[in-house]
Amino acid sequence: MQVNSQPDQPSVWFPQWSTALQQLRLPPLRRQQYRLALIRYLQYCKQSQQRATVESARAFMESVQGKRLLGVSTLATWKEALNWFFKAARKQGDSGLAAGTDRRAVRNELTGRLARRSSPTNNQIIGVPPLAAADLGKTDWERRLIRELRGRHYQWRTEQTYRGWADRFAKWLQARGVRVEAAANDHIRDFLSDLATCQRVSASTQKQALNALVFLLREALERDPGEFGDFVRARKSVRLPVVLSREECQRLFAALDGTMQLMAELMYGSGLRLMELLRLRVKDVDLERGQILVRAGKGDKDRVTVLPLSLSSRLREHRNWLRRLYDKDRQANLPGVWIPEGLDRKYPKAGEAWEWQWFFPSRELMTDPRSGLRRRHHVLEERLQAAVRDAARRAQLNKKVTPHALRHSFATHLLESGSDIRTVQELLGHKDVSTTQIYTHVLNRPGLSVRSPLDI
Repeated sequence: MQVNSQPDQPSVWFPQWSTALQQLRLPPLRRQQYRLALIRYLQYCKQSQQRATVESARAFMESVQGKRLLGVSTLATWKEALNWFFKAARKQGDSGLAAGTDRRAVRNELTGRLARRSSPTNNQIIGVPPLAAADLGKTDWERRLIRELRGRHYQWRTEQTYRGWADRFAKWLQARGVRVEAAANDHIRDFLSDLATCQRVSASTQKQALNALVFLLREALERDPGEFGDFVRARKSVRLPVVLSREECQRLFAALDGTMQLMAELMYGSGLRLMELLRLRVKDVDLERGQILVRAGKGDKDRVTVLPLSLSSRLREHRNWLRRLYDKDRQANLPGVWIPEGLDRKYPKAGEAWEWQWFFPSRELMTDPRSGLRRRHHVLEERLQAAVRDAARRAQLNKKVTPHALRHSFATHLLESGSDIRTVQELLGHKDVSTTQIYTHVLNRPGLSVRSPLDI
């Protein structure tokens, strides 16, 4: 018998559950899981046209368990959240619905209204990652900051960075008895100077803090930050990149094997950044045309780079293995891979399509921290970093080797072989040619062919 065919089941009326949950003493991560579980349950009630009853909650959990979307610990947390929801509702004496209550109004109150009440405004925020819908900030200024960041479609990592600097700035102001809303340009200047003089941060870190605080005041608080250019600037150091010789690259690749070797060789052969390599999709590796399309690279720019012909056969074999893994995941009815939020809303099944699969997927399923789903993710950056570091030690390379050194080596070796610097700039995705020119300082013979006086 269908659950929604039992009209006499007692249902609960608990429109204030979000406020009650906020007052509940729980660790932050557990509270977020509670909130996510309840939002998903109420959405389930709306889509299946059911009321919030114990039976519908059981049906919801059975559907989640049947799809095997969550881990055992997460399932237990979701059950706890539903138990708390019904107990708290009945404790407030709000069980049951009045006779003649319009069901459409009930569903609106239990679903759509919840998103509006928990949001800083009456408009639903666009581009919010699923789990982030439960993380809307604790103070008014933080909520306004989050609203602007998500309304402008900033990346999730950028949001975390800007919020982190805003929080540090707020604590710094609190120690001086100043509220964030009352911060002035003098406070920003003193905070940035403190970073350089007392905390000894780098110039790039200070610049990141400057961008975050200007965004906080100008966009979130809608105030002109004014002039504060006389702050003490961190010392900007000029560092030359670590570059491997061609022979050292071959020794490094020989110390690797399997997928890690293929990834390292592709990173060197195409000049990719680490995250650009890991975020490649099946559709981005064009073996027929011999090119790689980098999507949403640094600065949210697309570009085309070269695909090494010597890797074509191995990449084709890797893609065949990937197809078998994809078929296995589809048979297991796993959730699709993560895709950008806008596309996910427009094409809900795109994550299950073959062309959107990660080209270098993880062998084990992982829990998505934003949605709580158990799905296939790409290889984590730490794994390739550790593999390259260990391989460099086994190859006895006397340099600090990281995956990014392969990108440096790509650019340097192209310039050594006579490639035009503008071409190298386009392949690397540099905005300014001056960034590419740094590799001219690490060529085998920079400038003129000068010999050491000891060799004369």
